[in-house]
Amino acid sequence: VQLTESGGGLVQGGGSLRLSCAGSGIELDTLVMGWWRQIPGKSREQIAVLISGGDTVSRNGRFTVSGDRWKHTVDLQIDNLKSEDTAVYFCYMRVGRAGEGVFELWGQGVQVTVSA
Repeated sequence: VQLTESGGGLVQGGGSLRLSCAGSGIELDTLVMGWWRQIPGKSREQIAVLISGGDTVSRNGRFTVSGDRWKHTVDLQIDNLKSEDTAVYFCYMRVGRAGEGVFELWGQGVQVTVSA
């Protein structure tokens, strides 16, 4: 069972970037999915999450998270990139099912560096 992120790298400020995350080997229901980030020297912070039964798109300012709980995929779109968006971005899924427990999954993290 793993989450695999893609789409990071060096990007120019003012542009847009899309990160993708795909889960594999998941046989439980996706209850929550979303993205977090960790800026150097700071704690990991939540960007936005999607909750099962709710919307499939969540917006938080310049950040848009969209996902498909059945396919175990979740994307992050960042618009008007700023230098302060430089961070390691992590996708997250909470999976589970009644009687089988709940598990939290994290991707390995993808570096996004925004140049001025």
